[in-house]
Amino acid sequence: MKKFAGFLVTTIILLMILSACQQFGKLPDTAANSKIEQSANYSRDQQRFINGFVVPSRSSPSQLSFWDDPFGKQQPNFLFNRNQTTPNSYLPHVSYADLRAEAAASNGLQFVWLGHSTLLLFIGTTTVLIDPVFSTAAAPLPIIVRRFQPPAIALAELPPIDYVVISHDHYDHLDMATIKHFASTNVQFLVPLGVGSHLSHWGVAANKIRELDWWDSFTAQDLQFTATPAQHFSGRLGPFLTNKTLWSSWVIRHREQSLFFSGDSGFSEHYKEIGGRLGPFDLVFMDSGQYNEQWRSVHNMPSEVIQGFKDLQGRYLIPIHWGMFSLSLHNWFDPPEQVSQLARAEGIAVLTPRLGELVSVNRPPPFQPWWRDIITDAAP
Repeated sequence: MKKFAGFLVTTIILLMILSACQQFGKLPDTAANSKIEQSANYSRDQQRFINGFVVPSRSSPSQLSFWDDPFGKQQPNFLFNRNQTTPNSYLPHVSYADLRAEAAASNGLQFVWLGHSTLLLFIGTTTVLIDPVFSTAAAPLPIIVRRFQPPAIALAELPPIDYVVISHDHYDHLDMATIKHFASTNVQFLVPLGVGSHLSHWGVAANKIRELDWWDSFTAQDLQFTATPAQHFSGRLGPFLTNKTLWSSWVIRHREQSLFFSGDSGFSEHYKEIGGRLGPFDLVFMDSGQYNEQWRSVHNMPSEVIQGFKDLQGRYLIPIHWGMFSLSLHNWFDPPEQVSQLARAEGIAVLTPRLGELVSVNRPPPFQPWWRDIITDAAP
């Protein structure tokens, strides 16, 4: 019996290791993908992609090192943190008997937020998924970075998808299991340079993958996708072999309506350039969560969400990158609370739908601070 138990434990560990290895994906071969080396965003000397925009200098408050305050009495850390990084109950969600029919009943651009940065878009007769993550965890092993709750719409219950758009290859934006689910379908994948190598490794046919550099566009009928800059980084091996694939934001335009999706990004002059070249936008989905003063070069701080939105010339602001995974030290509800307060002072319209809720740009719902009910319910 002991031998069998030992064999079982060893088998499970080996399966986890093999699964994790497959999760790492595959780095692109620059010799086979000459477009990478030709990219203005790729450094041949460093053999990696680089951020092409100047990040404004900032006077950030001094940060204590871990050893200055190991027990988090003055400043939280990943071992000792008094903030509520995960909710005490499930977040509210909306379900529809027939989501596709519900969307068809309204004209114009519509979206469903599924938590973090996963969006389902209904644009004309086309259905698009952006950064779809349906797995139980946003990590190579399922025991870390677990999602708060099951998806508001199960992967198998999604309406037929035409396009999957990916912003970059981090686990909370590029989910292997979700990609494999769509590999055998007619879905077309739009990804930044190099990310197609991961998809091919997971079984997606080459003719279903379109890799775009910044400012490249793909047009199908009356729908246009444009890969636009972002201030971030890439890699699925932690600090190793980073920036071998490109990261991007995205602009999607359908006739007179358009949206901007930030992906993950810190604040820089790229927002103003995108707004000047491709704006204004009806919907702006902005990286608003998992921030930290020490990471502000790659994630917007709340005040920078507001400035970036103004630079982009947006109509409605939708905070994303929160509400499903905890990757930082702030309260899980801080992103919508802080962003909405700052937006109110600027007269900016903010949309904060519940998980799974269908929102039409032609009939946007009123502001919904639903997270406050959960905080109140959790109070002693």
